[in-house]
Amino acid sequence: MSPKIKTVHLHYYAELRDESGVTDESIETSAVTPEDLYSELCDRHGFTVEADNMKVVVNAEIREWGSAIRDGDTVIFLPPLPEE
Repeated sequence: MSPKIKTVHLHYYAELRDESGVTDESIETSAVTPEDLYSELCDRHGFTVEADNMKVVVNAEIREWGSAIRDGDTVIFLPPLPEE
């Protein structure tokens, strides 16, 4: 059985916005978790920020990288703040 395709809405900040060239996008994905999704986005956009250095927010709640994502979810990967 193949994974279900879902649409997720993404918002990018800091390095991720710079590397993707966009602030927001909606994509179709078969990713089951934010971890799977970020791996897919690294391939798509060439992200260089390590997942271990970020927080993930799904529908305005901080979540674990292994939590489930569903059709219509809004996902934000929060990179670390730049040091001054």
